[in-house]
Amino acid sequence: MAKLKKKVYKIVFGVIIFFTLPSLLLFGFLYFKYNEPLPSGSKGTEADNLATKMLIAINYEAYVATDIFEWTFKNRRHYKWDKYKNECKVYWKQYKVSLNLIDNDLHQAYVHSFKVDGELAEELIEKAVKHYKNDSFWVFAPYRVFDQGVKRELVNNNLLVTYANGHSYLWQLAEDGMPKSFKMWTNELPINGLETSWKDWTTTETGAKLPTFHKLFLFGMEITDIKGMN
Repeated sequence: MAKLKKKVYKIVFGVIIFFTLPSLLLFGFLYFKYNEPLPSGSKGTEADNLATKMLIAINYEAYVATDIFEWTFKNRRHYKWDKYKNECKVYWKQYKVSLNLIDNDLHQAYVHSFKVDGELAEELIEKAVKHYKNDSFWVFAPYRVFDQGVKRELVNNNLLVTYANGHSYLWQLAEDGMPKSFKMWTNELPINGLETSWKDWTTTETGAKLPTFHKLFLFGMEITDIKGMN
């Protein structure tokens, strides 16, 4: 019996090593290849001018003038953001959550078009808020460089943007100011300085420019069904 248990332990341990060792080796390779410290730059007029140049390139005035944006993130979640009313409807699977971006008490959750309350509503609202914060960032991040609490620094002709939550993004821009990519320093990623593309752009009916795809290593984030309306 003891020999049998020992054999089982060896088999289980071997299976664990078989599945985890390649992942650990891959992480180690990526960490030593790509991990880099957060750079420091200079604040002031030059950094603000570069941020302004980026806003001009993506047509910030058209973004401000657009009342409603719609988009689908990775074919999983659809959004209808009414900037004028400060509301965003989030759709996924059989769920819909109407988020009030001013008053959290006015959030509403639905399952198959039927309004729900209680713990289920709280769970759906929590998920919708999390989805909205993440997914909207990948669509509108360049437009937020002058939001309250945001710090801007110039780093070797690139724009380092740091938010109040401590997350930092180093924007690399084309000569005309259009974003090409950024490197990320966030609490959510185990490797600092990972680079994601911001190259595939579309222009909405209202003139605002929005990304349609991001690439990180071999992984892609597709953004479809993009609309801008008044």
